[in-house]
Amino acid sequence: MTTSAASDVYYDPYDVRLNADPYPMFKRLREEEPLYYNEQHDFYALSRFEDVNAALLDHGTYSSAKGAIIELIKADIPIPPGVLIFEDPPIHDIHRKLLSRMFTPRKIRELEDMIREFCTHSLDPHVGTGKLDFIADIGAQMPMRVIGMLLGIPEQDQEAIRDFANEQMRTEEGKPMKAASEGMDGGDIFGAYIDWRVEHPSDDIMTELLNVEFADETGTVRRLTREELLTYVNVVSGAGNETTTRLIGWAGKVLAEHPDQRRQLVQDPKLIPNAVEELLRFETPAPHVARHVTRDVELYGRTVPQGSAMMLLIGAANRDHRHFAPDGDVFDIHRDTRQHLTFSVGTHYCLGSALARLEGRIALEEILKRFPEWEVDLSSAKLSPTSTVRGWETLPAITR
Repeated sequence: MTTSAASDVYYDPYDVRLNADPYPMFKRLREEEPLYYNEQHDFYALSRFEDVNAALLDHGTYSSAKGAIIELIKADIPIPPGVLIFEDPPIHDIHRKLLSRMFTPRKIRELEDMIREFCTHSLDPHVGTGKLDFIADIGAQMPMRVIGMLLGIPEQDQEAIRDFANEQMRTEEGKPMKAASEGMDGGDIFGAYIDWRVEHPSDDIMTELLNVEFADETGTVRRLTREELLTYVNVVSGAGNETTTRLIGWAGKVLAEHPDQRRQLVQDPKLIPNAVEELLRFETPAPHVARHVTRDVELYGRTVPQGSAMMLLIGAANRDHRHFAPDGDVFDIHRDTRQHLTFSVGTHYCLGSALARLEGRIALEEILKRFPEWEVDLSSAKLSPTSTVRGWETLPAITR
């Protein structure tokens, strides 16, 4: 497992043990190997905030067109049109503009009461039981209901859709995700809902996307093709479930480990929005993205050749003391988190970030209202085995 000669530091996104706590390794990468090369999997990696931030902004050099996940870039498979996160401008801008209509600030604000209702529905049955699983009982429930409602997926089908989206990202221990060998799923599972919406329009994203007219990259004014529609709905469904589920799981674990800060949130809920930002920074649900390097780049006295795969270690950058002084490895709900990179920056800034923040804030408010004290049962907790996102599959807690 040779890497660069100067250091014995080794990083591997498929190493389950390493990913259980990647932060000591991230710190070593930042300090010893700010440009890291992994010979075994043939990728480069950047870990310092300034470098990751600059690369995310430079889509001309660091392209998303072959995918944003290392194994997809390596597989060089066709990417269906409409997978926003795997596109560069100008096509990315056209697709993004279409989807951004679905996530306007007004539409997000209007969801607040409904999100609170979903939280109440998920949490109330556990009051007085002394137990709460932050994933099974709330993290995997509420985001699924919200995105299902936004898309127009009937309630009885929402769990199946969520499980399908999660399955797309799942990996066997130490192995790349299936899409690299089998190709990306075009979202056929959503076909029946789209056909139904053609006949029965409603106030949801699917109906809006069915009827929207736009000028494509050739200047032609048209509606979305069926393939584009399926892909859009697939992307929104997966993205809308995963990050918020992970955020709620990390809130359970990190606040259990910082009970004094948790008590401050109970006493003063106005601190919760900043606590959500600090949780997103401290335990980044998607700790890395990958890019295809379109030209030779000089970094730290070395040349990264055109055609290379570059991993941008967002989880490492989010803890860089150069940006988050004095110590990025310390959790502090009072920290000025400034611009953490959890939702990316520039062209690929996350369209659903306002929704994720809203869901995170309301979930924390409602959890802390009912369960001001808890301890996590780590012996029964399980990390989710994916190489793209990092978080808990089960996180049982003892509540008081």
